[in-house]
Amino acid sequence: MDPVSRFYSGPGGLVAAIGSALDASGADRSALRPADLAPVDEFHIRGRSATLEIVEALAVDAGSQVVDLGSGLGGPARTVAEVVGCTVTGVDLTPEFCEVATALSDWTGMSDLTRFHVGDATATHLPDAAADAALTIHVAMNIADKEALYAEAFRVVRPGGRFVVYDVLQGEGGEVRYPVPWAHDTSTSFLATPQEMRALLPAAGFEVVSETDSSDESLRWFQELRARSQQQGPPPVTFATFLGDSFAQMAANQVTNLAERRIRTVMFACVRPS
Repeated sequence: MDPVSRFYSGPGGLVAAIGSALDASGADRSALRPADLAPVDEFHIRGRSATLEIVEALAVDAGSQVVDLGSGLGGPARTVAEVVGCTVTGVDLTPEFCEVATALSDWTGMSDLTRFHVGDATATHLPDAAADAALTIHVAMNIADKEALYAEAFRVVRPGGRFVVYDVLQGEGGEVRYPVPWAHDTSTSFLATPQEMRALLPAAGFEVVSETDSSDESLRWFQELRARSQQQGPPPVTFATFLGDSFAQMAANQVTNLAERRIRTVMFACVRPS
């Protein structure tokens, strides 16, 4: 198994674990909406609020075809599909994530607008120019060959289409403190700097329309999340469901990494020139 896929693969049974946790909380699975699952399936810093910013940056409509490269448990794909009414295809390296994403779309009534399949974000085998837009959220940190990732995004997006990248980047404050939610150590962690991103995306052929650094908001998000959990307890289902006992240390390290500017969270909105 690929080392990155191994990192995200738990002992199995993730669909059942999420379902049991929801049932134990009294949630009605027949009435779930995508936002109800955000604590577990919006697996990125600032969660659903960041996804809604991405929705706006994608500039798509109800007739659009969107590709999510590294779709995880499918939270962002469902949010984009729900808000816009477009169709989203998710590609992810981890088989269990695709299985869970499919189940959660079924539970939330989003199966008609979202589909997920196992694949490599650097070689999706999707047709050329098949998508009106593409996104990737907190994925490139695990990919050493970023040139291949962004070249693949350029290939699958039609001329005039948008590509939005929201990622964790290497900050100026020193080396990352591990473990973090995407890696136990440097063996599967490959952070680009903001300066490198400004070269990588144009080199793939994209025009960068905007660059938004949300690092301060990200630090506040983690601090508020921790305070809320201490006061109210954690939500019924969280990232810890698949990250296990290491999650508490990972979250604490993320606060340190952001506070000491060891990492940055940045969104790049790009367009493939017509």
